[in-house]
Amino acid sequence: MPTSAEDLIAQDVGARLPGGVMEKTIAALALIWSLFQLWIASPLPFIFGFGVMNDTETRAIHLGFALLLAFLVFPARKSSPRDRVPITDGMLGLIACATSLYLFVMYEALAQRPGSLTTADFVTALIGLPLLLEAARRVLGLALPLIAIGFLVYSMAGQWMPGLLSHRGVQLDALANHQWITTEGVFGIALGVSTSFVFLFVLFGALLERAGAGHYFIQLAFSMLGHLRGGPAKAAVVASGLTGLISGSSIANVVTTGTFTIPMMRKVGFSAEKAGAVEVASSVNGQIMPPVMGAAAFLMVEYVGIPYVEIIKHAFLPAAISYIALLYIVHLEALKLGMEPIDAAKSKPWLVRLTGFAFGTLLVSGLSLAVYYGFGWLKPLLGDYTIVGVALILFITYIGLLKIAASHDPLPEEDPDAPLDSLPNTKAVLLSGLHYLLPVVVLVWCLMVERLSPGLSAFWGSIILAVIVLTQRPLLNWLRKDGKHDYGSFSDGCIDLREGLIAGARNMIGIGIATATAGVIVGAVSQTGVGLVLADLVEMLSMGNLLLMLILTAVLSLILGMGLPTTANYIVVSSLLAPVIVTLGQQHGLIVPLIAVHLFVFYFGIMADVTPPVGLASFAAAAVSKGDPIKTGLTAFYYSLRTAALPFLFIFNTDLLLIDVDWIHGIAIFIVSTIAMLIFAAATQGWFLTRNKWYEGVLLLLVAFTLFRPGFWVDMVVEPYQSSQPVELAQTLESLEPGSVIRMRVSGEDAVGKMREFSVLLSVPEGSSGQDKLDSMGIATYQQGSQTLIDVVGFASPAESAGLQFDQQIVDVRVPVERIRKEWAWIPALFLFGLVVWMQRRRVGVLTEKPKEVVLT
Repeated sequence: MPTSAEDLIAQDVGARLPGGVMEKTIAALALIWSLFQLWIASPLPFIFGFGVMNDTETRAIHLGFALLLAFLVFPARKSSPRDRVPITDGMLGLIACATSLYLFVMYEALAQRPGSLTTADFVTALIGLPLLLEAARRVLGLALPLIAIGFLVYSMAGQWMPGLLSHRGVQLDALANHQWITTEGVFGIALGVSTSFVFLFVLFGALLERAGAGHYFIQLAFSMLGHLRGGPAKAAVVASGLTGLISGSSIANVVTTGTFTIPMMRKVGFSAEKAGAVEVASSVNGQIMPPVMGAAAFLMVEYVGIPYVEIIKHAFLPAAISYIALLYIVHLEALKLGMEPIDAAKSKPWLVRLTGFAFGTLLVSGLSLAVYYGFGWLKPLLGDYTIVGVALILFITYIGLLKIAASHDPLPEEDPDAPLDSLPNTKAVLLSGLHYLLPVVVLVWCLMVERLSPGLSAFWGSIILAVIVLTQRPLLNWLRKDGKHDYGSFSDGCIDLREGLIAGARNMIGIGIATATAGVIVGAVSQTGVGLVLADLVEMLSMGNLLLMLILTAVLSLILGMGLPTTANYIVVSSLLAPVIVTLGQQHGLIVPLIAVHLFVFYFGIMADVTPPVGLASFAAAAVSKGDPIKTGLTAFYYSLRTAALPFLFIFNTDLLLIDVDWIHGIAIFIVSTIAMLIFAAATQGWFLTRNKWYEGVLLLLVAFTLFRPGFWVDMVVEPYQSSQPVELAQTLESLEPGSVIRMRVSGEDAVGKMREFSVLLSVPEGSSGQDKLDSMGIATYQQGSQTLIDVVGFASPAESAGLQFDQQIVDVRVPVERIRKEWAWIPALFLFGLVVWMQRRRVGVLTEKPKEVVLT
């Protein structure tokens, strides 16, 4: 296990740093890779009619760069030289790159003979696959390549597998074709997402960091929150969250912000383990915070089939709640340790803070509306010149923000050893770097308003960043009139841009290799049908219980996450288990949206970076704090219980994901869910107003659960559905409003020909009569004695989509009943909460009451 933060960072970007010609070669390759990705993401190929490539060609070039750089910068063994590249590694890198570029060079020929494998195709695949697995071993460790090898062996040895796992087996030439020559395996969706979306967002983060935004975020958070109880820890949460938005690696995030925040936390009284744990919990959670959520979020776009904007909408509420709760956990830790604010003079009354926050929110909202409607007015006015007009407005805004920055002193360099007796001025820090927010605004605007693709949005954000990196130094020198500070020259900006482009490419090596190797597993699943086998196996282990199924999935994600990066973990687990969870939920009458399942897997994949004994982010934090890594990991996992609880909650209460929720209801859900998570944090941390009694902790957990899932108790009092006779299906539908959901219990063969009894969910369509609604569903029935059987299922109808087939028996029909709203369960929960508050306030009063003076006579 690595013992230093530098070693852990080296695992992400390559531990080999050769000098001389090879150093320049590696830098040039990384630079060319970044420029290539910017080129294919831009509209320039279509404008000039040059360099237009399809998805397969771009994936081949993308993987070629990743493979070549992997062999050049990642040594084969720990004992391999770090200061030079052995000839064997260079040769292996070139051969691996050539096997990937084969699909680019031979694309036309391969397209003309789909499925017909030539000797050259076969040999290329047989060389490419082992070299890809070797690259994955170097970059990611043994776990992912071993899993991929296991699936390859399973593909070819299917006829020798025991009972449930047996299949007819795959010939070697068919496996080579499927995994390497087609887009079903290595060059599949996962690598496509890495090529189209992920690279540009990682590059965006690298350029933003190089521009100085990371340091700006840290100083801003520290100036705003440092004066509170446990202020440095709260600043670490906010700064790590902001950095996590733009960082593709939780380890890099820990080391980047932790070198400053962890020593600050230790100075105010946090132990080494707790300081490291706060940094780990906040850094890792950066990957769940929209709008940039790491590689897995972009994979969801393809796997779930919804726009990225929808992913952001569904992911926002749980992420925001999780971060607010982490701030509260830090506050509780500060109370336990009896901490006082660093600079009491800067501490303001709550009313002043609340007023300032409200004013800031209104200002931001007003500016947002002005920009939104302003651009909406400009578009029809400027017509074809809209882009030029917007560019001019952005440039004027940029110059204005730089003028503001030039009127303030630049931020001081980070110094963890400096005494903590004063804090930077919030206003001065805020105004010194407002121009860093401009590319983030452009990115969010393109994603959320213009609804551009994630790749094109990141491209425009990166272009704005490149302009800032190049020009901010000379422009600040020009705009600053007193000449007290030298910000650097244009050549310094060129160096920053070059290094940012190189850093972005090096950060992408691991993700490119991970997505390609995970494609082997996805290809094996699609070629052998093992997904259906595993579905039966997991369903058998869970005994049909959805909650147990979710627990098994969470445990599997954590175990795999010990050896796999988040992206690969997400691909493997979601490919195998997401459809099973959806199906199992449907069979038990619970609507489990696919996005909820994918976010569930994503959350637990991220949790693996925290979970001992192999939580690498915890080791990185311990390397900075000089604490015990296992204790740091355990404490970080304890702090992250809120993140582990959220996925289970939004599976059973999809309101948390803002699915089919209007904005007024959404605000109410946000407020109540935040309160519930704060109560959950107080219960798990053992402290609310004072130290909790055991029964108070139980009551707080009960209150939190009720606020999160009030329907649980209402369902126990009044059944949500009542049974109706299948023979009266048409009459039942006539009495139901369109949009209502009925539960239909069916017995017979399912989609793969197995006899089972299962449930389907069907929405009641529009119709003038019950029979019309039944016809719109695509169902025709007939009676056979006392049984109601399906006679016809309409093609492409809702019934066919739900899995209904000819000759299945309708066992039961359950229709929704009118009952009280589930939110009424909040009232007794809040009463219980009030009871806990009353009990603890009494104890606090007893503890703080001054003893009476005794006069001796």
